Amino acid sequence: MKDIHKKGAQLVAISPELPDESLSLQEKMDLDFEVLTDLNNDFSKKLGIAFSMKEDLIELYKHFGIDLVEKHGNEDYVMPVPATFVVNRDGRLVLSHIGIDYTKRMEPKEVLKYL
Repeated sequence: MKDIHKKGAQLVAISPELPDESLSLQEKMDLDFEVLTDLNNDFSKKLGIAFSMKEDLIELYKHFGIDLVEKHGNEDYVMPVPATFVVNRDGRLVLSHIGIDYTKRMEPKEVLKYL
């Protein structure tokens, strides 16, 4: 995080979770960046990175005690595809990484190259 700030950049996470849920995560994990709420996945839908969960995946979440209705505040069962974006000061997108597999994220050192 310090390396990002040294480059004059700021890290922001965007989550479909309600503010109380994301604040809890922020506190629990002692995150030193802001977690914003994308209510009803409106932003991820505009970006074209939202998907509707299939029934078997919904049931799997329920089986593991993950209540998305409570966390998201709706019954849409829509999730964003994990993505990383670097936007410059002019508001132009200079880097993007979008991947279906949430376990494969862009490495921070790759992001730092673009800052």
